[in-house]
Amino acid sequence: MDIAVFLIQCLNAVQFGLLLFLVASGLTLIFGIMGIINLAHGSFYMAGAYMAFALGPVVDRATGGGLLATVVACVLLAAALGYLLELAFFSFLYRRDHLQQVLMTYGLILVFEEMRAILVGNDVHGVALPAWLQGSVALGEVMTYPVYRLFISAVGIAVALLLYLLISRTRVGMMIRAGASNRDMIASLGVDINRLYRLVFAGGVALAALAGAIAAPVSSVYPGMGNGVLIACFVVVVIGGIGSIRGAFLAAMLVGFVDTFGQVFFPAAAGILMYVLMALILLCKPEGLFKQS
Repeated sequence: MDIAVFLIQCLNAVQFGLLLFLVASGLTLIFGIMGIINLAHGSFYMAGAYMAFALGPVVDRATGGGLLATVVACVLLAAALGYLLELAFFSFLYRRDHLQQVLMTYGLILVFEEMRAILVGNDVHGVALPAWLQGSVALGEVMTYPVYRLFISAVGIAVALLLYLLISRTRVGMMIRAGASNRDMIASLGVDINRLYRLVFAGGVALAALAGAIAAPVSSVYPGMGNGVLIACFVVVVIGGIGSIRGAFLAAMLVGFVDTFGQVFFPAAAGILMYVLMALILLCKPEGLFKQS
């Protein structure tokens, strides 16, 4: 493997890892901080991709903003959807056992899939790239790398920095961490914990939809696209430590590199390598790489 090919695989690993982080960060907030096992989280990723496909032409005609305006519209709509779902369904699950959470969120998967089939159909769709993101960057004399994949990585890094600042450096982040540690205590101090959890859930849904919207031009839009992402994200959350944003980031990067280079060097075993990684890390650190943060 020459240096250009190695660099391309590294960039692919970083891009995949950052995309996983966008989805997994929302899942770790919902799972780790709110205590909800949300099997429907992959459906929010799928919803973001389908919204990018369906709303793209409408938003572009209305605003002229192209893909960026479409992504913003998808994130805002997904946040509103998450807020309403928490109010209507998830707010009743905090003190229920995990079996009821699993059953309800699995039911939501079926509902979202049926709604997707009714509204959009079962065909595979593509999302066009804007002209300014259609080029490639030269890597060596022969190899090139798509600019849009670099754009995905840049978005992932920006979101990771913003989440870190939000959780560790703001009053809202302090309330989120306190609510995760002791829900009753922070409620007794006058914080509206129900509203706080509703906003956290809306943010988690928005992050998953953001990942789906920016991934749509590269991966296409197809039925069930959230299922594989959901499994990988649970692996990331478990490796990183449930509720830890920095743990989710590091774990997503590890999974990205293991999966990408596994497909290069061990294609027959690539599908199980991230589970092997998870098992090895849990043997050494059963709580994951980091505690809740």
